[in-house]
Amino acid sequence: MIAAEDKKTALKEFMEKAKSGDHPESQLIAILHRAQELYGHLDQAVMDDIALTMNIPTAHIWGVATFYHYFNLKPKGKHSISVCLGTACYVKGAAQVLETVKKELKIDIGETTQDGMFTLTETRCLGTCGLAPVMMIDDKVYGALTPKKTVEIIQSFYKK
Repeated sequence: MIAAEDKKTALKEFMEKAKSGDHPESQLIAILHRAQELYGHLDQAVMDDIALTMNIPTAHIWGVATFYHYFNLKPKGKHSISVCLGTACYVKGAAQVLETVKKELKIDIGETTQDGMFTLTETRCLGTCGLAPVMMIDDKVYGALTPKKTVEIIQSFYKK
């Protein structure tokens, strides 16, 4: 894990390099990506630092950060769970899978567990309709889910 001061220094160096180009404002998305890579999310303090260093209004930075789905404004869990709510998954029980995940982890969509282990999102299609209903944890797809199987999968992450 990188110390807070080292993260700040690394981001400052990245921004200084970006400022040396012809159009430094065009580097904002790259800077936001680097900040999120370092901090895990983009909080107000980080966006304020970027605004100050790059001489870009904080409101503009906030607008870019909230426009693009990739950027996280809150800390994310160690693992990301996405439950597919596409047609095939929904018809085969995705709503029950989602409710099971929410109940088991005591969170709602877009939230992170108190222990920082999981963040829950929904998606419309993972391209694995033949395995419906499915969820993805990090980069692994879990299919043919039942509420019981869903709980077992989640609990297996706590045993690792």
